[in-house]
Amino acid sequence: MTIFIEMNNRHQWRHNVSLKLQEMDTVLYLEFIRKTVGHLPEVNEKPCYNTPAFYVGKKLFARMKEDGETLVVQSLEREKWIDKYPGTFFITDHYLNYDYVLVSLKTVKPDDLEKLLVTAWYNRSSNKIRGLHNPQKPK
Repeated sequence: MTIFIEMNNRHQWRHNVSLKLQEMDTVLYLEFIRKTVGHLPEVNEKPCYNTPAFYVGKKLFARMKEDGETLVVQSLEREKWIDKYPGTFFITDHYLNYDYVLVSLKTVKPDDLEKLLVTAWYNRSSNKIRGLHNPQKPK
């Protein structure tokens, strides 16, 4: 006797996300992100919407989108990034009222991503935490 259990949409979505996060490109992107932010004080990684996310203390500063190819990063200068590299940096209607920018991991330059991530960490961290790393704002 065969038992067939149909996945509902939510379970299917989670399954698809977990498969996407196992793809080699996504694994490499996450490895780079972890190397970039892992040394910063009070950084921890935990899931956000079933994807890897990076926090300073309890404040989110970056998270992987469900597609495994886009990173959501806090930025006070998103227009600058979007104007400079419109194919790499963008937003959707959902993020219009938030200080986040979406980053295409396929096309972003490693130096730009590193700068954006460290700046996002700085923006979301407290003065006390910043003092443990570098008292000056990243350029």
